[in-house]
Amino acid sequence: METENIYKVAANALNSKKARELKVLKIDELTVLTEYFVIATATSSTHVRALADEVQAKLNEIGVEPHHIEGKSTGWIVLDYSSVIVHIFTPDQREFYSLDRMWSDAKEIELTEILEESEGD
Repeated sequence: METENIYKVAANALNSKKARELKVLKIDELTVLTEYFVIATATSSTHVRALADEVQAKLNEIGVEPHHIEGKSTGWIVLDYSSVIVHIFTPDQREFYSLDRMWSDAKEIELTEILEESEGD
């Protein structure tokens, strides 16, 4: 599966379930950890789990399984798909860990194009 398809499906899954502050960051030139971070904020810990479940379900539909999952009972869930890592936070956890600031040198992917592309699929 192409990396771009993974982050597009994840972003659309999050958007469809009303994730807030959705971002896709291209970080492959800054680290060897992964190629992309998908970062989203949920309204509550219940919403965090619902968003994570939706990402997993949509990626599972196209045959993509997470390599690793962390934080199922916290305010920050990480879904590791190797080339794409999805971070879903409650507002306070997102502010506390501040990945947006930590990875501020990353290239931010324009979401309007991604979300529009997938609507017609």
